Amino acid sequence: MSGDLKKILEAVLLASDAPLSVARLQGLFERGAQPSADQIKRALGELQDDCDARGVELGKTGNGYRYQSRPQYAEWIRKLHATRPPKLSRALLETLAIIAYRQPVTRGDIEEIRGVGVTPEIVRRLLERGWIAEVGVRDLPGRPALFATTREFLSYFNLESLRDLPPLAPEREFGEIAAELDAPLPPELLAALRDSAHQTGAPAADAGAAGTAADGATDTPVEPTAGLAEPAEPTEFTEPAESGDPPQPAPAETGREDSTNAPGAS
Repeated sequence: MSGDLKKILEAVLLASDAPLSVARLQGLFERGAQPSADQIKRALGELQDDCDARGVELGKTGNGYRYQSRPQYAEWIRKLHATRPPKLSRALLETLAIIAYRQPVTRGDIEEIRGVGVTPEIVRRLLERGWIAEVGVRDLPGRPALFATTREFLSYFNLESLRDLPPLAPEREFGEIAAELDAPLPPELLAALRDSAHQTGAPAADAGAAGTAADGATDTPVEPTAGLAEPAEPTEFTEPAESGDPPQPAPAETGREDSTNAPGAS
């Protein structure tokens, strides 16, 4: 049945407008004639190999398997559709990134990291897109909602799991960044960093090309920039049960936002 199984799976996946999990594919067969999960996975692996020299690939996302165009051909696909892809604001992407890397989080957590308020409109748009979901409440006054990313988030951004998220940049010192950019730091900032270092007992950092303080000092104490900490081991999503029911979203993590176009699938 191996050859027939490959053809059946190929036809079904090409006709589907959404990724299909192994359990969902099994559910297409009559009871007693269902291939095992291993048989389906082997057939899917063979289909993936068949795409090696083609412009499409059989990709695996958080929701399952789907046929999709290869990223290097996105330019021609955009010309085909001739429509402007939706723009995502920086604030929305930053909020999504924080949820992805630090989930589960509340709006208060997000605001503390971003340093600015998070409007209800941003949260509403992310919920409407299905990229995040409420996964509980925090046991605090007001019982604020906890948000985490969903399988739809993984599928939209073409991620198999949260482990595929890009790594966060390491924390760096102001002086190091300024020296790299050959940009002098304002005297008031240098003085504030020096005062902060004296209070915490942190060693002074060489400002170098970053500039000199108002009093002519060249060695200026610098504190590391604040940023997202490296996330703990990402939580994996589990394979759906044989019943084919969609799994519930598990806590996840993301990167920093910027106004970029999200990848599409064909």
